[in-house]
Amino acid sequence: MTEFTPLRSVLYMPSSNERALEKAKTLPCDGLILDLEDAVAPDAKVEARDKAVAAVKSGEYGRRTVTIRVNGIGTQWHDDDIVAASQAGPAAIVVPKVNSAAEVQQLVAAMEAAGAPEHTKLWAMVETPIAILDCLAIAQASPRLGAFVLGTNDLVKELYAEHVPGRAPILPSLHTALLAGRAAGIAVIDGVYNDVKNTEGFLAECEQGRQMGFDGKTLIHPGQVEGANNAFAPSAAAVEDARGLIEAFESSTGGVVTYKNKMVENLHVESAKRTLAIHEAITALAG
Repeated sequence: MTEFTPLRSVLYMPSSNERALEKAKTLPCDGLILDLEDAVAPDAKVEARDKAVAAVKSGEYGRRTVTIRVNGIGTQWHDDDIVAASQAGPAAIVVPKVNSAAEVQQLVAAMEAAGAPEHTKLWAMVETPIAILDCLAIAQASPRLGAFVLGTNDLVKELYAEHVPGRAPILPSLHTALLAGRAAGIAVIDGVYNDVKNTEGFLAECEQGRQMGFDGKTLIHPGQVEGANNAFAPSAAAVEDARGLIEAFESSTGGVVTYKNKMVENLHVESAKRTLAIHEAITALAG
């Protein structure tokens, strides 16, 4: 069974806010994005960069997947952000508005030139029409690319669409990103839910994301962590079914294999093994 890293809940944290960085050490989220971009005012960018680097180097975030989101390509902070983040060695460097395979290759070259350790991946934010239309090329551009992060707010804005329950205006874009990510074998993380007080709406969107196939969801508030963790974890019934299905398949002596009156094929076994891998990884984290 392949090793699985849970990314059910990936929380944005403003790197300029020391209290937020300290609080993040206690939160049960699977991943953190220490933000240098949207959550940080221009006059605080350099200080935020230093704090994000110190946070990564501290080693005080336990089993969480800790990443740094740099400012975008072409901004005055980008180059220095890439160098500092690469040398800090987080699990990944998250880059907003990656629009082409050439940009992926440019980013990877910059990371390697700055001395990024092998474990530091690139996470590309997919949040523009051109990125959606070029998703597969972007996903396959480098072995160092580890994930797509959907930037749904920017995508809605650039499409002149509206935020509505069920996300019908951007479902084709979400599906396209998922198809490309799965074809390339990388993680795909859903976008944020903006109304932090609307728990019912948030949980519904988490459920939608899980059903679509996302690995997890990016979050903007600590109060969203538990809901995302629960939504993107296999249920007890799903785990039980996965074990029963695998047992039925492996104990078969030939012929048609059935489990709960349904035919079992290799593809069902592969799905069941993935369910167990996710469950076991989550259980290990909780332990």
